Amino acid sequence: MMDVATLEIAPGQHATGGIDAAALKHGISRAADALFAMQRPDGHFVFELEADCTIPAEYILFVHFLGETPNLELEAKLCNYLRRIQGEHGGWPLFHDGAFNMSASVKAYFALKMAGDAIDSPHMTRAREAILQHGGASESNVFTRALLALYRQVPWRAVPVMPVEIMLLPRWFPFHLDKISYWARTTLVPLMALMALRPKPVNQRGVGIPELFVVPPEKVRKWPSGQHAKEPWKTVFAGLDSVLRVAEPLFPKRTRKAAIDEAVAFCNERLNGEDGLGAIFPPMLNLVLMYDALGVPANDPNRAAARTALERLLVVHGDEAYCQPCFSPIWDSGLAANALLELGGEEAERRAAQCCDWLKPKQILDVRGDWAAQRPNLRPGGWAFQYENAYYPDVDDTAVVVMAMDRLTRGQTPAGGAQYGESIARAREWIEGMQSKNGGWGAFDAENEHYYLNNIPFADHGALLDPPTEDVSARCVSMLAQLGATGTPAVQRGIAYLRETQRHDGSWFGRWGMNYIYGTWSVLCALNAAGIHPQSWEIRRAVAWLLAIQNPDGGWGEDGDSYKLDYVGYEPAPSTASQTAWAVLGLMAAGECDHPAVERGITYLVETQSGDGFWNEPRFTATGFPRVFYLRYHGYSKFFPLWALARYRNLKTGNTRQVQFGI
Repeated sequence: MMDVATLEIAPGQHATGGIDAAALKHGISRAADALFAMQRPDGHFVFELEADCTIPAEYILFVHFLGETPNLELEAKLCNYLRRIQGEHGGWPLFHDGAFNMSASVKAYFALKMAGDAIDSPHMTRAREAILQHGGASESNVFTRALLALYRQVPWRAVPVMPVEIMLLPRWFPFHLDKISYWARTTLVPLMALMALRPKPVNQRGVGIPELFVVPPEKVRKWPSGQHAKEPWKTVFAGLDSVLRVAEPLFPKRTRKAAIDEAVAFCNERLNGEDGLGAIFPPMLNLVLMYDALGVPANDPNRAAARTALERLLVVHGDEAYCQPCFSPIWDSGLAANALLELGGEEAERRAAQCCDWLKPKQILDVRGDWAAQRPNLRPGGWAFQYENAYYPDVDDTAVVVMAMDRLTRGQTPAGGAQYGESIARAREWIEGMQSKNGGWGAFDAENEHYYLNNIPFADHGALLDPPTEDVSARCVSMLAQLGATGTPAVQRGIAYLRETQRHDGSWFGRWGMNYIYGTWSVLCALNAAGIHPQSWEIRRAVAWLLAIQNPDGGWGEDGDSYKLDYVGYEPAPSTASQTAWAVLGLMAAGECDHPAVERGITYLVETQSGDGFWNEPRFTATGFPRVFYLRYHGYSKFFPLWALARYRNLKTGNTRQVQFGI
């Protein structure tokens, strides 16, 4: 492998276009040193993963629901965090500088009041006024109303009926756990048991939030539903909910007990030790509450492990603390390894090898997870997102890890590292087997496209499913193409899917990153890797879109409003380092390394680099669930800008302008 990290350019020489070569080299060097310092001793990377106020707020309320003795120092720090991120509108947003969100605001207010904040204090007054101006707490979403029902703040009729007897339904039934996404599955199973058991909160402080309702909750006759719901499904499912509300109290006790037992068995089988059920916060929390409602003692091994899993998600910085939704070590490590390989040089490659060596044994080869319901004859072979989550690997993480391992192997570097041939082969087999019939890939499941289920009253978030998406599909095509499989049916079907899903303006949707910039970068990388000519119509349209949305400062930006249901086209947002990196990486994949827009983007990254070698990025650039839950990956502003700068340098100083890898 050419040691591009040591390429020298004579003083005053601008092989990198109009960008000062010395400034570029210095910026790359500082970012590389800063990233090196973040690598863990065993070789992996993991960065903080921050969501909105709802996770720390729910943690506070959870402690008081159970009647645990709160850690007052921790609680005070969580409250400091909640107060700091309160919006200028008085409430709490779903992402940095975002609009008022009712559910987030209700949870944050409730948590702060539970922790002892006086309701007549300025920040609480502002929050309460904002909540009432937007219709009051009865306008909260279903999951928030379920929390309020558990806390006896709203009647249970405020929550759509989800009988735990769903656990006993056959697979052919229109609603079955196999038909919904992994995150919905793991969250709903313990929650359905809770809804059946309806435990009483301890709530030793006796805190409630009646002041947040315009109409007393017991007098509310119509609770809100999802804006995305469509007719006739909306009316059909609303009628079914009414029937179930009358019928549920009549269900036989023996059947109910069998269903609860089945829910417990489901959770225990997927308990995942101290990494938690589903390895994400909502199922973990619901699971502990379910165990408590069933009378499982706190020292029971399963309950203790589930409780510890929640504690591990806490992050404390000085006088603030928050709770992460999950850990992201596989994703962070895979992406960081790819960035290091782009950086090049003996030290970077040595570190990439350490990272891949750490990743290799994390591959899931012996557990047939929930995905096997749709692919019963497929061997396991993927990686999960978190440290451990054997039942729920995903193709996106798997593709990123494989591309790093393949690139490292190709380089035949003296840096050492394990051989990855068998790991790559098993991962390729699994990803090809997970392709859906339409040619695309969902993240965790195949054929998860029962769209009618997004219209049930409980799914007001519109995120019950895990259908194929453009960004995930692009990553799978990129991986297969990098492995030399461009002529295979899987890649050709994947390319056809990507062509079919291109928007009228030339962009592609980004399900897991924000948003069309992320999706467009992902697809341009895939099309380049698959050998699609850079002058092809689909690539030219995508390039034109990226060029048209560049900000005056040279960067690119997009926020969570781009997921709104009435989205018609790009709306300007402040530039961020990670989104700028995606845009220039996408343009370079499309053969536009020499375009002035790329130079301006690189200049933006060089000029906005912070003193610590990284980039300051308070804005959210990733997505958990569109319109409902957004994420700030603290690692994105650490490795994506470095990746973009290194690739620009490599293309400008190398003997080709074509990107040679899938990502």
